[in-house]
Amino acid sequence: QVQLVESGGGLVQAGGSLRISCAASGRPFGGFAVGWFRQAPGKERELVAAISASGSRADYKDYVKGRFTISRDNAKNMVYLQMNNLKPEDTAVYYCAASRNRVVTTTRNLYEYWGQGTQVTVSS
Repeated sequence: QVQLVESGGGLVQAGGSLRISCAASGRPFGGFAVGWFRQAPGKERELVAAISASGSRADYKDYVKGRFTISRDNAKNMVYLQMNNLKPEDTAVYYCAASRNRVVTTTRNLYEYWGQGTQVTVSS
C-alpha cells in the first residue's frame, strides 16, 4: 500500500505561481510512476502531468505544457508540481496518484493509489 498526501494548494492571482507537493509513505516510492490529476466542479478528473518512477521522463497535457513542471525526489518520497503563469481555468482540486508501472503512465485507470487532493484556486 502507498499513502499519498497532497499539500500546498491555495488562492493565487492569474499569472502567479504555486508549487504543490505530494508526500508518499508505505512502500518504497521509487518503484511507482506518479501522475498529477485535477478535477474542476462538474468536470471529469483529467491528467495534468506524469513522471516515471526514476524521474527521468515526464509528460504533460497540452493545456499545461510550458507552464507546469513535474518533478520528484525519491530519497524524500516526494513529488512536486510547479505551476507558473496560472490561469483561472486551472482552478480545480489537484490529486496525485501512484501506479505500479515504472514508465510514464497517462491512463487514469492504471493508477491504483490516490491522495485526497488539494484545492487550487486562480482568481482573475
